[in-house]
Amino acid sequence: MTSSKTGADRPQPRPGILDIAAYDPGRTTATGGGRFYKLAANESPLGASPAAIAAFKVSAQGLEIYPDSSAPQLRDAIGAAHGILPSRIVCGAGSDELLNLIAHTYLSPGDEAVHSEYGFLVYAIAIRAAGGVPVVAPEKNYTAYVDAILDRISAKTRIVYLANPNNPTGTYLPFSEIRRLHAGLPPRVLLVLDAAYAEYVRRNDYESGIELVGQTQNVVMTRTFSKIHGLASLRIGWLYGPAHVVDALNRIRGPFNVSTAAINAGIAALDDHAHVEASVAHNEEWLPRVTKGIEAIGLEVTPSVGNFVLIHFPKSGSHTAARAEPFLLEHGIVLRGIAGYGLGDSLRMTIGSAEANEAAIAALKAFMIGGA
Repeated sequence: MTSSKTGADRPQPRPGILDIAAYDPGRTTATGGGRFYKLAANESPLGASPAAIAAFKVSAQGLEIYPDSSAPQLRDAIGAAHGILPSRIVCGAGSDELLNLIAHTYLSPGDEAVHSEYGFLVYAIAIRAAGGVPVVAPEKNYTAYVDAILDRISAKTRIVYLANPNNPTGTYLPFSEIRRLHAGLPPRVLLVLDAAYAEYVRRNDYESGIELVGQTQNVVMTRTFSKIHGLASLRIGWLYGPAHVVDALNRIRGPFNVSTAAINAGIAALDDHAHVEASVAHNEEWLPRVTKGIEAIGLEVTPSVGNFVLIHFPKSGSHTAARAEPFLLEHGIVLRGIAGYGLGDSLRMTIGSAEANEAAIAALKAFMIGGA
């Protein structure tokens, strides 16, 4: 039997699904063949808490048992750590799952959801997957621009996704601007504050969103254990929101969506304050050092409050980002190409270990001196 060129003889995805560009997580290895430093995924250079690792190992003794369906012990631990009600927390397989759940819960086909120009790529994917229409709000100086977001609110808008701090730019909005944004939104629009990098921010005018969620009926905040806690492989995210939002999300959330190992490791990680403080201190030391080191080479760096920096290369000539990436790979340095964000002239670099940071700066210097 010959196959049909139209595909009519096989199941077809819902219209719009094949128009979605799959998320590109970036490279995981270098090409030089020797030792390499992966600085492409904003992973913690300190790794996971020893207590979390021990809790993970203990979990192996009950692999045949389903986890608690709604992760109540983990929600209790999160609630205690942040002073919020566990009943208003939803846990997920990374915050990515929660961002998708929000879209599937609140978007009908044709509804619109707004995100900033260089916002996390998962937003547009989640919106399209739910049948919605992504609406892009231009940024100013690689920073979300409240007026541009408000200008794009229409009768069809149901969600606004905002990463604060933002990935991949590392910029943030002071909370006065977040409140101004919220004040300008219709009550029917859900404001989603993605605070995956909140623990790294050291600015007096920053808030993650907990207080605003507690005061409103149309704001949720998402967080992750992947960054500051170093538990990326276990995929643990959580959401804090109004009771009615939590109820709606739980109606479509998959049962047992967070594993027992993740629950146990997450609880232990929350209790290891020294490990978190060490991670913050490392980033506080190396974020400015890396920034200054790269700027000394002659490259521009967008000021960042996260655990990564956005490096801008010349748009033409022999020192472009497109030429830099393979050069760095050959020298054992894996940075994140972000052309998918519309930032083809830039690379993103995670703040890594002291050795990794110094190696990356040295490789960038060699590239700028010699070129590809």
